[in-house]
Amino acid sequence: MNVLPRRYFAVPLLLSLLAATTARAEVRVVVDHRENDDATPGFRFPHVPPPTPAPNQAAARATVTVLSGQADENGGGLRRLTDGRLPTEADQPAANFFFAAGTDGGRIEFDFGRAIEIRQVNTYSWHPAERAPQVYRLYAATGAEAGFTARPAAEADPAKAGWQLLARVAARSGGGQYGVSITDTAGPLGQFRYLLFACSATEMDDAFGNTFYSEIDIVPGAGGSNAAPAVAETPAYVPLVTNAPDGSCRITIDTSAAPDLSAWAAEKLAPVLAEWYPKLAAMLPSEGYTPPTNFTIRIAPGNGVAATGGTRVTANSDWLRRELQREAIGALLHEEIHVIQQYGRARRIAGATRAPGWLTEAIPDYIRWFLYEPASHGADLEWVRRQRNFNPKYDQAYRPGANFLNWASEKYDRHLVTKLNDAIRSGKYSEKVWQDATGKTADELGAEWKDYILQALGRTVPAGTNAPPAATNAPATPAK
Repeated sequence: MNVLPRRYFAVPLLLSLLAATTARAEVRVVVDHRENDDATPGFRFPHVPPPTPAPNQAAARATVTVLSGQADENGGGLRRLTDGRLPTEADQPAANFFFAAGTDGGRIEFDFGRAIEIRQVNTYSWHPAERAPQVYRLYAATGAEAGFTARPAAEADPAKAGWQLLARVAARSGGGQYGVSITDTAGPLGQFRYLLFACSATEMDDAFGNTFYSEIDIVPGAGGSNAAPAVAETPAYVPLVTNAPDGSCRITIDTSAAPDLSAWAAEKLAPVLAEWYPKLAAMLPSEGYTPPTNFTIRIAPGNGVAATGGTRVTANSDWLRRELQREAIGALLHEEIHVIQQYGRARRIAGATRAPGWLTEAIPDYIRWFLYEPASHGADLEWVRRQRNFNPKYDQAYRPGANFLNWASEKYDRHLVTKLNDAIRSGKYSEKVWQDATGKTADELGAEWKDYILQALGRTVPAGTNAPPAATNAPATPAK
């Protein structure tokens, strides 16, 4: 076997068997593995072929049933095994099928309705940890075997119920991306109506050892009445992947549910997100903190504008279409900042409090409107003057809060946002952060900012108010 590059391996496992329907020389099991840093959404391996589009595989035409065990309710269901749609990141439960936590796997049956020639069986999985490896036994049957039982009980040995053991798969090498290919060195695996996957957990040290199965391909034989019907070939969808210039982050953009936005995502959105990721990370540092090295944006019909959870961003394609020439890119840069923020992970120290929600949203809008696109005047005084009956309350999320942060940064401490972000992420946020940076509480600053806004709007300002700062609304830290 050739020596492979470091981050993946192929393991051939040979199992000599004699099938009732056809004589075979050797069933060959090849396992390819890529570590997470080297994995790609397309599941590309050096030896195992990539998943084929759903219309071209016999698996998509089969009736698929869980014979024993329980599907985990956090997974995407059995349809994820044959839909041709692959996960775009390692920890994406809804894009995979897996058995319930705390159980030792289960059995999955494929019924093709009649015996067909099967040339190859390929299985794929992806997870950061022990849900990535694959451990299963593959059985097959025509349905005409003596004593055949189509649905053997969980405790029954399929080999004693008319089923033939085709292969054993035991890939146990930790997290990453796996591809398994089962073939016969003499030709097709055989003609079968049924396949049975008897899956086991990869480990039982905790409740989370059941494999994230991303796709199962059943490749039919070529030609003959038993072959699967030919269909027009449809290329498998591969999400757009771009990288930050310094290699600090891989960004995956999935437009499979909004293909008309693919060109915009590739030509307009991706270059901005890639360029700005290291800039944003530099604006929001913390001691000992490393921003995520990958995140995913899925663009699909939905509600609202966009939302971020961990390293997953969902964006409403309907809204984006209306804002392609205005706010679309800036809105997703706002979500990219949420990916970098990663608040709530550190344990709060004594005396610290949870950061207010308005501040969590005001920080991304401050960076967006005052550092990324200040010329759009989306939150500065020009924007304020366009608002009808604007009520200046500093503790409002998004644009009002962003305006307040910009004013306080210009007048008191140009590093204020950096300090606030660090305190929130590190679990050290309290009123003391404002006082140490500006000499005043947030409420005192808010009252002063309100007077400034009212005076700028030409409204009545209480006596004794400080005059507005001479500084303009230019960014405190100019964008580069």
